[in-house]
Amino acid sequence: MGKNIQQEVMINGIKVGITSPDKPLWPNLDILKLHYLEYLAKMAPFLLPFLQNRALTVIRYPHGAGDERFYQKNCPDYAPDFVETVFEDGIHYIVCNNLQTLLWLGNQLAFELHIPFRKNGTAYPSEIVMDLDPPSRDDFILSVEAALLIQEVCERLKLKTFIKTSGNKGLQVYIPLPEARFTFDDTRKFTHFLAQYLITKEPQWFTIERLKKNRGNKCYIDFIQHAEGKTIIAPYSVRGNEEALVATPIHWQELTRDLRPEAFPLPIIHRRVMENGDPFEEFEKAKTSQPFGPVLDWLNEQGL
Repeated sequence: MGKNIQQEVMINGIKVGITSPDKPLWPNLDILKLHYLEYLAKMAPFLLPFLQNRALTVIRYPHGAGDERFYQKNCPDYAPDFVETVFEDGIHYIVCNNLQTLLWLGNQLAFELHIPFRKNGTAYPSEIVMDLDPPSRDDFILSVEAALLIQEVCERLKLKTFIKTSGNKGLQVYIPLPEARFTFDDTRKFTHFLAQYLITKEPQWFTIERLKKNRGNKCYIDFIQHAEGKTIIAPYSVRGNEEALVATPIHWQELTRDLRPEAFPLPIIHRRVMENGDPFEEFEKAKTSQPFGPVLDWLNEQGL
């Protein structure tokens, strides 16, 4: 194989270097670097809105999936001029605001794209995300049950929710918020309320125990994860597991008790969105009409 092949593509009038396009990244699925870059290019309209104006943390896999990996927060010195950054807490974070930066990251073998819950320049979260983490993929059904209960509660409260797989073994429920209105302290009251509701409703299924060794076979309701300084895998980001599973937005009607996370590997995602639409299409629109204020008032009245 021509491992040292180098070429350039022109994106928005900017040259982006591509190296070793035939490098195997997910050998079990015959996915080469070129295929991964094609995926990023095709999915950019759906992925970029969640990356824009956010400090990015990536996990890079220099030898492909299932091998050595490392976290990268600081933008490397060799990054091209078109890569934007934001300086926070002594770190120059990459900000992926355009396709050329996304493809440059892909060429760097950044598989996992993790984003904070707020945009740059603001202290207010843009959404709530409830991370539902079962002990293993065999227990994925527990995250399904948790998500369905959260959806039921939010429907009663007239809150619009969205859901995606984590790309690994669980699910993540999103509640978009009006911009620059609610603090992380405000949202913590609601995530804590949801977590307490779940473990009260089904104590044999759910837990908020931080230590894995004390969770048993219960699904961890990670309400603490939604906080300043924490991150979550971006919608449509691939994972570094050997199956190339993607953190995939799904429609609520797809969330059945026989759903499996393995149903969403990288090769099928673009076709899926083209055929079924993007389940997060109305995400931004939902922010403007989200009645989170009355919910917060109610929680405060209850002393929660």
